[in-house]
Amino acid sequence: MVVVIVISNVVVQFPINDWLTWGAFTYPLVFLVADLTNRAVGATAARRVAWVGLVPAVLLSGHFATPTIALASGTAFILSQWMDITVFNRWRALSWWKAPLIGSLAASVLDTLVFFSIAFYGSDMNWLMLAAGDLGMKWLMACLLLLPYRAMLPRMTLWVPLAR
Repeated sequence: MVVVIVISNVVVQFPINDWLTWGAFTYPLVFLVADLTNRAVGATAARRVAWVGLVPAVLLSGHFATPTIALASGTAFILSQWMDITVFNRWRALSWWKAPLIGSLAASVLDTLVFFSIAFYGSDMNWLMLAAGDLGMKWLMACLLLLPYRAMLPRMTLWVPLAR
């Protein structure tokens, strides 16, 4: 989780074009990690993973990116993780794909709004256009990441601690 966040915070500073940054390709992996954790060991463990990953990710992002990016990322990350975990739990009993997809789509909206409004507000970047492009790519990635999510489902029992 920490590695994905730090890499995303570095590459988000490099736009591909007027409406997309490299971060849109890497950041959605945090939702995959949270969803797999949530499915395997529950919401409490998924929230714990998010909180444990938050501090080192923000500190490293402040070093490798900028303090503003680190602040924006940390705020957006924890809010969107809580949303993803909450939405996932609401939908978890339905078809295997609904909980991770709906959770990731909803959390991506919150993450994008919070991150881009803090990270690039007042800059000369057209952050509203970048946010819209990144959100679209995050939604596409949420769909594509259903493939590894589905592939990991049979292996979920490997994550669950043995009963004592």
